Amino acid sequence: MVERVPPPSAQPRSRLRVLLASGAAALALAAGSIVPGVPLGAAPQQAQAADSGKSTLTVAVAQSVDSLSPFLAQRLMSTSISRLMYDFLTNYDPKDNHAVPALATKWEPSADKLTWTYTIRSDSKWSDGQQATAEDAAWTFNKMMTDEGAAQANGNFVANFKKVTAPSPTQLVIELKEPQATMAALDVPIVPKHVWEKVGDFSKFNNDTKFPIVGNGPFILTDYKVDQYVKLKANKDFWRGKPKFDELVFKTYKDQDAAVAALRKGEVSFVAGSPALTPAQAASLKGEKNIKVNEGPGRRFFALATNPGAQTKDGKKFGDGNKALLDQKVRQALFLSVDRKTIIDKVFQGHAVEGQGYIPPRFSAYHWQPSADQSLAYDPAKAAKLLDEAGYPLKGDQRVGKDGKPLDLRILCHATDPNDKAIGKYLKEWWGKLGIGLKVDCLDDVSVPWYAGEYDLAFDGWSVNPDPDFVLGIHTCDALPVKAKDSAATDNFICDKTYDELYKKQLAEYDPAKRADIVKQMQSWMYDSGYMNIIAYPNAVEAYRTDQIKSITTMPEAAGNIYGQDGYWSWWSAVPAGSSSSDSSGGSSSTGVVIGIIVVVVVLAGGGLFFAMRRRTTADDRE
Repeated sequence: MVERVPPPSAQPRSRLRVLLASGAAALALAAGSIVPGVPLGAAPQQAQAADSGKSTLTVAVAQSVDSLSPFLAQRLMSTSISRLMYDFLTNYDPKDNHAVPALATKWEPSADKLTWTYTIRSDSKWSDGQQATAEDAAWTFNKMMTDEGAAQANGNFVANFKKVTAPSPTQLVIELKEPQATMAALDVPIVPKHVWEKVGDFSKFNNDTKFPIVGNGPFILTDYKVDQYVKLKANKDFWRGKPKFDELVFKTYKDQDAAVAALRKGEVSFVAGSPALTPAQAASLKGEKNIKVNEGPGRRFFALATNPGAQTKDGKKFGDGNKALLDQKVRQALFLSVDRKTIIDKVFQGHAVEGQGYIPPRFSAYHWQPSADQSLAYDPAKAAKLLDEAGYPLKGDQRVGKDGKPLDLRILCHATDPNDKAIGKYLKEWWGKLGIGLKVDCLDDVSVPWYAGEYDLAFDGWSVNPDPDFVLGIHTCDALPVKAKDSAATDNFICDKTYDELYKKQLAEYDPAKRADIVKQMQSWMYDSGYMNIIAYPNAVEAYRTDQIKSITTMPEAAGNIYGQDGYWSWWSAVPAGSSSSDSSGGSSSTGVVIGIIVVVVVLAGGGLFFAMRRRTTADDRE
């Protein structure tokens, strides 16, 4: 599962995070962040005492849920919740991302690596008391293989599956058409067959009509209000151990400053940002009593996506993207006139790394950098030359095409993301100097024009998993929609045979070094194409109250993020303040967290084959 930030934040995947207005006491009461009889702003311990001692961890988030169905969810918020509700075959160690047992205790390939056998644990139960078995996993994968609606979010993981069976309750067998390097990283939530086999249309079922929702993860979803909150309770029967907090609440805020204010008052335990705290917000919180700021290298990228011409799988064109952007020289000219260093310094104020390849430096095994002669670094003069060559000469102060019309563009902007707005102003200035007009369309929900192909450019971004397969797959021809304006796995309608061949080649390569080389070739192609301009790799900047949370695990543990992890480690390991050392021993083997504002980003050395976890993030925060 991956999280997508725009339209695509990444993704079901509405491209923009739809945030919820908060602030009314009635809403806070409904969300469970205010306890009847306890004054607003009362200390967290007081609120918990008034609630019969139940410990509640309230997380302020800036993104709404697109769907509670793991078959449809694509936003980071939604996929993160899926990780809490359902177990996957494998999970990822918070120290170094290597695959570790989850619902499957071990997995073994045949000699030709076309058949994989998984041993399913016998100590996992669904929250309604029934045993979780290999049959549940087989049914989940088979449904995705045969029902297009069920394949919407994670269909790329099963596209190469030939047959999936469950010879016994503890044995799952997956037969492949061709070798597949992601078999220890199938980022697919396993659902209970006896519940989901009753669902009719998977493309429309959002799993939000009956609570509590049956699952086998560390938490059980008990209540949900659209654009307001998601409530979960600890699963006392979770095989890895019961979470230390009794309840976990994700509360949506439309205004991030309001969320920060709620943290100061003790109304929430944690603030994730949108998807990160702004430099000003982080600076204002640093040093405050009972508040810790955590910053580490992020898993996402912040980018400009170009509309290459929206189309369906069978090649039918739709949308109204500017045809000038079909020219590679025009796309490259736009990116040559983007000063990434200024954006890092002025917008992110140093809390990001300048963008290069598609995979963030946090995943060093796959991170790619352009060569000196390939670089599209800031060069307005070269950009102007390319526009002249493309047939858009400067007449007066405007670039004009052969049809005599000025070169005017639109860019989709997330209204709730201050970075989009700030960068939009710079782009308008820089491109204006080249003679290109720019309209910045800031919308609460960019998904409608994005899916309709009614845009020229868009602010984009995804959370990248340790294995990059998902974020690479969203740019293949197979990810295109079946019908115009339908939601689909595609990010921004890219479809190219050369790229597709490289994608299939990396997926079939088991040798880590050889696969990494192919992935870098894909990033090189993407960079040259001008379809995706990776501007920055933002740091994860977040904050929590130490008088509510005693300890919590970051991922990576050495210096990583808390919110939006490739797993459930943070919320499962979190220990309530005031817990005794004996009470906090079962949550996690490591509950340390990196505190303070880290100005220098730590790049993790990545050896071996990292198996993937997806989740987009940006404004839309597609996972």
